[in-house]
Amino acid sequence: MPSATPDFGERQGYLNAAPTGIDAYYAWTLPGGYGNRVRIIDLESGWNFSHEDLQVNEQGIIGTENDYNDHGTAVLGVMGGDHDAKGIKGICPEARIAGIAWNESCALSGDSPDVLLDSIRLCAPEAIRKAADQLRTGDILLLEMHVPGPHYNYVWRPDQRGYIAIEWYPDMLAAIKYAVAKGILVVEAAGNGGENLDDPMYDQPKDGFPPNWSNPFRRQGRDSGAILVGAGAPPKGTHGRNHGPARSRLDFSNYGSAIDAQGWGREVTTTGYGDQSRGSGENSWYTDQFSGTSSASPIVVGALACLQSIHLTRGGRQLPYAIVREMLRTTGSPQQDAPGRPASQRIGNLPDLRALISRLNGF
Repeated sequence: MPSATPDFGERQGYLNAAPTGIDAYYAWTLPGGYGNRVRIIDLESGWNFSHEDLQVNEQGIIGTENDYNDHGTAVLGVMGGDHDAKGIKGICPEARIAGIAWNESCALSGDSPDVLLDSIRLCAPEAIRKAADQLRTGDILLLEMHVPGPHYNYVWRPDQRGYIAIEWYPDMLAAIKYAVAKGILVVEAAGNGGENLDDPMYDQPKDGFPPNWSNPFRRQGRDSGAILVGAGAPPKGTHGRNHGPARSRLDFSNYGSAIDAQGWGREVTTTGYGDQSRGSGENSWYTDQFSGTSSASPIVVGALACLQSIHLTRGGRQLPYAIVREMLRTTGSPQQDAPGRPASQRIGNLPDLRALISRLNGF
């Protein structure tokens, strides 16, 4: 018989008190602190909802079944991993979490780079709207996607250089604004392209963009309402590795004035992949190395689910995106400088749930 999965909770430093982590442990001491008043939908490519640590409060896939992969499974674990004696612990384990594939009900017609980008631009907005229609005011939609941008002529690259947040594309932007208008908190990965989203190149529309388009990364012109998340370094020595000063921008993370907050972009312990523990099969795989703005974004979502749920449990009204952004920007553990990656390359603060919760009395 295979041995039981050990408890990896001590390896989840992002759960710890500030400035190391987001202080999920503090949120869990409060009514609503496990996220029970919030629904979350994760939009990406696939998941393993049969994983042993994803058996409670997981709502499965909305719509057409899709092949699962480790990426979505890892995202789910960060947010909704079961609280038991094995494996990992999710930040908001009592939130009801579902997944929707970006190509839900949308058939691809080829595999060339141009066709793939056009397919995403056509398919993902439909999935965003479908997810939004399944959520209520105050719920959360997580967008775990990024796409090639103009820096490298919209080319799909294995190193992901030049990839940007999806809202730059007008059809994506319209779908995100649709969700935000319904009172949903949309959390969007800023992307792993190493790009300065304040660069003037993003003020220039791609061929075929509508004449009234303007750059949503300059929020004073056309604001999506989404909460953008960059990727910061974990504390030095986490899992025996060093990625620079804690909360400094990781070199792959996009940055700019539109980024609202950061999460750990390296060394995230969660479900999936199997590099930490393979157990007896894929349903007991765990990783110590989930990374990117993909790992950072569910950390921020988890914090917001706890915050929103605590606020609702106290009788408050759903926190709107503008208030949430302001709270993320004015609380938390600040971004740090790193050689060649100064804090002026903004990815924002790491959320601190204790500080965020202390601000709820004002709302």
